Amino acid sequence: MSYQTEASEVSRNEGKYMAMIICWLLGNGSLVAWNSMLTIEDYYSNLFPRYHPTRVLTLVYQPFALGTLAILAYNEAKLNTRKRNLIGYTLFFLSSLLLIVLDVATSGKGGIGVFIGICAISGAFGVADAHVQGGMVGDLFLMCPEFNQSFLAGLAASGALTSALRLITKAAFENSQDGLRKGAMMFFAISAFFELLCVLLYAFIFPKVPIVKYYRLKAASEGSTTVSADLAAAGIQKQRHQGVEEDPKLLERLTNKQLLLQNIDYALDLYLIYVLTLSIFPGFLSEDTGSHSLGSWYALVLIAMYNAWDLIGRYLPLLKWLKLTSRKGLMVAILSRFLLIPAFYFTAKYGDQGWMIMLTSYLGVSNGYLTVCVLTAAPKGYKGPEQNALGNLLVLFLLAGIFSGVALDWLWLIGKGW
Repeated sequence: MSYQTEASEVSRNEGKYMAMIICWLLGNGSLVAWNSMLTIEDYYSNLFPRYHPTRVLTLVYQPFALGTLAILAYNEAKLNTRKRNLIGYTLFFLSSLLLIVLDVATSGKGGIGVFIGICAISGAFGVADAHVQGGMVGDLFLMCPEFNQSFLAGLAASGALTSALRLITKAAFENSQDGLRKGAMMFFAISAFFELLCVLLYAFIFPKVPIVKYYRLKAASEGSTTVSADLAAAGIQKQRHQGVEEDPKLLERLTNKQLLLQNIDYALDLYLIYVLTLSIFPGFLSEDTGSHSLGSWYALVLIAMYNAWDLIGRYLPLLKWLKLTSRKGLMVAILSRFLLIPAFYFTAKYGDQGWMIMLTSYLGVSNGYLTVCVLTAAPKGYKGPEQNALGNLLVLFLLAGIFSGVALDWLWLIGKGW
């Protein structure tokens, strides 16, 4: 029996909503650990006041994420996607535990040694992110757009949920002794639990959902070899060469260079979206927005507003009349966002907190909306192996944009005299 025949026997729609929920949870798990580290910026700023922790941790995280993903994207066709994603989620889980162990071992004290340890864990988060985001987006490119949208919404939900939880813990522990530390420890414990949940979901439940099996069988019938381990986990054992003997053309696919040239506008779209966003969020919002009546709550409120509207923006494309599909339209919308740079600068200098909250909300909603529009439009018209490779390439450009945005934020910090 061929993959094609077996795929036809599996229901195309059975378990669709269950798969969407799992994709949402897996997306949440892809960033919940990192967002937890960012959201407790008030704790780290108090612990390491001279080291600009929000900016430094982001700067450490991004080269590890970008460098690892570049290697993985180059070797994408040879990789076991199941093993790659499980390594990523397991590394997130272990690194979250290490943050708790480090804090307990040092009794919540600062110092350069502790800061270096936290930076090392931040780098581990970057490596885990490269495994998971590239692996999951590439894997979901093989399936229906709703799965990718759910995964991307989960990414944003991790930020919104951690921000909401941070506001609650800050209010609960604000007047208690060692309140910041208690809130931070709660964050790390929740993060570790959620990452373990993602390991279990991806390892034992997601591969067995009927619609997921259908799309992976379909990809295998088109020559994809990266899904074989996931099919085996679902109880479908096949020889890698079986379909190839029936049709040697299954091994033929566009090269990464050809895929990139055909989708260079989508790649640039993602790069430009994130180079702008990360040049403002979180560093500028955490340290350069002045003093206002909200006091120590101000940076937390701005980060929470960004995350909440980023989440909302990722659901807007579900309304078909709101979804932007024109390639030229996407580029125009993305380039117009660069007007936010002078808007943020002058608002921080002359405006009040209401205007800053409004701008931050627009930054979030446009980031989420445009990300989903690009990543749900890009994989159309390609067969399985090409879709997986394209997903990895686009996430590589996304992370390159994040890294460039962080670098620009540092140049701004150096330019104003540290």
